[in-house]
Amino acid sequence: MTEDLKTALRPALMLLIAFALLLGLAYPLAMTGIGKVLFPTRANGSLILERGKVVGSALIGQSFTSTRYFHGRPSATGDGYDAAASSGSNLAPNAKALIERTQADIARIRESGVTGDLPADLVTTSASGLDPHISPEATFLQVPRIAEARELPADRVMALAKASVEQPLLGLIGEPRVNVLMLNRALDRMRP
Repeated sequence: MTEDLKTALRPALMLLIAFALLLGLAYPLAMTGIGKVLFPTRANGSLILERGKVVGSALIGQSFTSTRYFHGRPSATGDGYDAAASSGSNLAPNAKALIERTQADIARIRESGVTGDLPADLVTTSASGLDPHISPEATFLQVPRIAEARELPADRVMALAKASVEQPLLGLIGEPRVNVLMLNRALDRMRP
């Protein structure tokens, strides 16, 4: 390597190292530190604690299968709501596996006594496969099953479900939704 080439490459190499350290290490660490100071709950995954134990996250859905609980969207992540496997299923609408899974979900819901049209979010997965929310319609549809399983008046369960609806940001951004984990925790606190 000639001396002129070394002289020309040295500044480029030094800038590469400097920017790699600055933007690849210092900046992410600074932003993480600032986030943990200003928004400690959100920076740590919006974890929900109960008696000092983590029971879930407000950002990741959980699998509720008991008839005593509201059920969320199906997860495309395979084994429950595995954040390490987050993604959609990439199955086409006419894919046999998707049709069979959807039909099984519809049959399971029908077995619980639900008739009429079903909200799509009860039988379809979200793009991430981790969505913790369902639509108010999907929530209200489950009220009779839960009221019966818990031996509670349906109007009390419906009032709790309606109170759990989160409105769109500024009334414009997003859709009305219900966080299933938060609703089920409130349901557990409800006394007969």
